[in-house]
Order: sequence, then structure tokens, then C-alpha cells
Amino acid sequence: MISRGFLLRALAIVVAVPLTLVAAGAVALTALDRSTATILSSGQKREYLLYVPKSYDARKPAPLVISLHGAALWPALQMKISGWNRLADANGFIVAYPSASGFPKIWHVDRVPGLDADVRFIADLIDALKSQYNIDPERIYANGMSNGGGMAYVLSCTLSDRIAAIGMVAAAQSLAWDWCTDRRPIPMIGFHGTADPIIPYAGGPSPVGPAAVFPSVTGWAANWARRNGCQPQARQMQPAEGITELEYTGCAGDATVELFTISGGGHSWPGGTALPSMFVGATSNAICATDIMWDFFSAHPLRR
Repeated sequence: MISRGFLLRALAIVVAVPLTLVAAGAVALTALDRSTATILSSGQKREYLLYVPKSYDARKPAPLVISLHGAALWPALQMKISGWNRLADANGFIVAYPSASGFPKIWHVDRVPGLDADVRFIADLIDALKSQYNIDPERIYANGMSNGGGMAYVLSCTLSDRIAAIGMVAAAQSLAWDWCTDRRPIPMIGFHGTADPIIPYAGGPSPVGPAAVFPSVTGWAANWARRNGCQPQARQMQPAEGITELEYTGCAGDATVELFTISGGGHSWPGGTALPSMFVGATSNAICATDIMWDFFSAHPLRR
């Protein structure tokens, strides 16, 4: 089991990313780590950054996209890395960027009491936003990068009756697959680089800390396909140079599973804002994970 202490040590190189950005931009860290609202959840004040586009029409139910930052990062940086606001403007959906607790900010994706509190926070956040905006309950989606991707997996097992589909980028899977006892099919789309210096594509010990052993990315996708009752053989495609796509179809409830492999890609968001390559490796621009993810989400409303 990967402890919170390990995450603090193993992801220390990511902590340096904000410092690099601060030095380059000559702006204060407090200005970068901003939130627009708070709610009370599990007796604690929890923060989030909210983006409501001008194209939002209160007369029409709008989708809600929840995007979760990586360990030691923060909501405003996740907003910048992923570029979700651009698509929100074009499509009229709302985007929430929740903040993990503590310093550095890390989602509880291990077997600790904080996991339940983080899940409750996301559930409370959905309730709060539904009380303020015309949110379509059939089109609530969660996605995340790294530790945030691991949290998206947790949500697929704990809020599958509320979240329609999941997106994962360079996901850090800190919980064993058999931890998830919820077998409800939930569509999933993932993106992972073969040269990720933090979460090895082939699985095994992390190069930044041998105490952590991660599953193989393709094996994880295959497990998700089994959870969804998909056909065991994935269709393989090449949507762009250096990109391989595996698609599992024939799934229960049309809960498709897709995995995009980025040859030479690092611990990064394909098509998104690049973080310093000395820390996270290369960021591919051959595809845009956000565009592809939104198309996937749009095709998969919640099936009750």
C-alpha cells in the first residue's frame, strides 16, 4: 500500500514545478493557488475553483466537469494545464476544480480516513453546485491527472450513481484493483506516456521511490474493461503519429473503455500546457486529451 508519506517524498520533484513557474512568471504562489469558493464538508472548509462560461444558459441543464489536480499542485494550475475552460466556453458546461486538503495538496487515495472525507467533499460539491446552477444530473463527469487520476478512480467506485464517466491522465493508481467492490459499469478514458518518469507505464516500482509498486497501465485498462463487462479483445488504432489507442467495446450499458498510449510521453497532459520537462518528461501535442475526453464524455451520459 502506498502511504501518504511516500507520496510526499516520491512526488517531491513535482513540488518544484510550482517554484519553477513562479520564478519564470514572477508572480506570488498565493496568487496562483487561488480558489473562488468554499463549502463546509465533514466539518472542514474545503476550497474549489469554479468556471461558469458566458455561454451557460440557466434555462438549459448544463453538464458539469470536475477536474482534479495532481499531488502537490493546485486547482488553478490544473485549470491551466488541462484547458477545460476553452471547451466550456464552446459547449456551455460548467467546470469545477476542487482542491485537495493539506500542504502539499494531496488526494487521499489510500486506505485512510481522509479518503472518505475527500469522497464526501466531491459529493457535497455536486450538491452545492446543483443548488446554484441548472446542472444536468445525467452529465456529471470527473477527470484528473496523476494523484487526481487516482482520485477519479476512487470516485468511480464510490459515486458511480452520480458520475457518468471518468477521465484519467498519467493516473497514479495507489489502490489495488480489488479495493473497488462497486461493479457498476462506468465508462473510462485514459491517457498515459510510455516515458512517464513517475508512474511507469509497464508497472512496477516507481523510479522516484521503490516503496511504491504501480500496476501496468494496459493491465489496469483491461481490469476496467472486465469490470464493465466488455469484450476481452480490444480494438487497436493509431489516431496520430506516436499515439496508440485501445478501445474495449461490447460493454454493459455501453460503458466503453479507451486507453491512449503516448510514445515517449511523460507525466503530462497531452495537448495541454507543458510543465518543465526536466521534472515530468515530454508533453505530446500529437493529440489533445481534453478535446478527446470531452467527445467521450458527451457520448456517455449516466445510465441508471
